[in-house]
Amino acid sequence: MYTDVLTRIRNAQAAKKDSLKVPFSNMDLVVLDLLAKYGYVAGVNKKGRMPKRMIEVILKYDEKKSGAIKGVSHLSVPSRRIYAGAKELRPVKQGYGLGVVSTPKGIMAYHEAKKANMGGELLFEIW
Repeated sequence: MYTDVLTRIRNAQAAKKDSLKVPFSNMDLVVLDLLAKYGYVAGVNKKGRMPKRMIEVILKYDEKKSGAIKGVSHLSVPSRRIYAGAKELRPVKQGYGLGVVSTPKGIMAYHEAKKANMGGELLFEIW
């Protein structure tokens, strides 16, 4: 699940690791591709074959060797799902963060969903 992947990324950045490997799932791959697209991780690669397929995440740091991810807020959890329409999607941290939503057309950022006039389940916010 993507919540475990985000926690592993935060922990690996705190330990100053260059990369980490996580178990493969399609949802995790889509979320990590989205994070790579918006510059929160340096790269994402699929490794191996089933049943031992893994995802390698290459972490991104700035010149002071601090991680690109400063914080993560998990919005929907298994015991409480949160949904929002397209009009309710607002910028995260005045536009300096990224919100991720699961829509009928797939997982996308808040601003992409708003442009497509789609709402859905709010997954997490990252800055």
